[in-house]
Amino acid sequence: MEKKIINLGIFGFGVVGQGLYEVLNRTKGINARIKKICIKDPNKARPIDASYFTTDPNDILNDPTIDVVVELINNTEDAYQIVSTALRNGKAVVSASKRMIAENLPALYQLQVENRVPFLYEASSCASIPIIRNLEEYYDNDLLNAVEGICNGSTNYILTKIFEDNLSFDTALQQAQDLGFAETDPTLDIEGHDPKFKIVILLLHAFGTFVKPEEVYNFGISHLNDFDIQFAKQRGCTIKLIGSCRRSNGHVNAYVLPHLIKEHNLLYDVYNEYNGILLESAFTDKQFFVGKGAGGTATGSAVLSDISALLYNYRYEYKKIIQNNSPIFTNDVQLKVYLRYKSPDQVDLSAFYNISEKYESPTYRYVVGVINLQKLKEANWLKNKEVNLLVLE
Repeated sequence: MEKKIINLGIFGFGVVGQGLYEVLNRTKGINARIKKICIKDPNKARPIDASYFTTDPNDILNDPTIDVVVELINNTEDAYQIVSTALRNGKAVVSASKRMIAENLPALYQLQVENRVPFLYEASSCASIPIIRNLEEYYDNDLLNAVEGICNGSTNYILTKIFEDNLSFDTALQQAQDLGFAETDPTLDIEGHDPKFKIVILLLHAFGTFVKPEEVYNFGISHLNDFDIQFAKQRGCTIKLIGSCRRSNGHVNAYVLPHLIKEHNLLYDVYNEYNGILLESAFTDKQFFVGKGAGGTATGSAVLSDISALLYNYRYEYKKIIQNNSPIFTNDVQLKVYLRYKSPDQVDLSAFYNISEKYESPTYRYVVGVINLQKLKEANWLKNKEVNLLVLE
């Protein structure tokens, strides 16, 4: 953009919107100002002057003086309508809506190409960690083998409190909600949907592969109980919810699953609402990124970084797509897992390639063995709350 000052039209003024307002006002040297904020409820008390607000989306989308549309709302359909309309109107767009982006990536990519306008969404993946920018710029010609890590601050906070402070799952969840890390309805976080949307986005920037969210298997931490926690502690491990995408033999697989993590693993010491991402490549081996993955100012800082990048005409080039060497997505990969259950009729052990360890007691049973990811994806028995799964290193 050539303008010295860019005008922002913001949709949404919740945790992230207010975080953006705060970091924008505390940051010197970024020539951007908020012109209008579109909100749903005009009667809700807000910490800034009422003149900023409107309830009419067209006050932003059809205002020729607004240069950048910033989309920060929760409703997926409305978010897509806002973003697609803004791109068609020739406006640059910044978004933090991981679900909306993950579910509409091919269409959003096409809109950028057709309308020749940038669409940036660093905040959608790991909040304060600039992972998309690094994949786009630093790793644009590197042969990446894997991108994996903790990409949900809410679940990491809960697991930290369980393992470090011996809190119950429910107490830890309530704390995460009180601090604004988890939503009132925490299902997207604790069932692994939120990190799945992020992995879908990272798959595109790491490997150039478009994948629908429903193709990626996710299993969260809501089935976790005291037996699983003791199993982990007895083996000198902690539990982390890991999102993973990995290339092998011209294919790429992806999933979100809870893992048993040993002390030597860099992700072991990622605590509370922090995220940690490991990259493996042919040329640089392993590199590690860590930063806050939840909270208004952490996510707001990523949004502000995208706004700042627009001042320098930055846009994603999607080089991995252009290179036309994208691996094919598959769920045909073997995982070593711990599977805990109560009675034999609750699980199908015939799905395992092999079982190396087996335990039975009057209260709980478990096996350790190797199973295909596609088998897990198809396993109805994992919907049973008395069954839990952990991936072993």
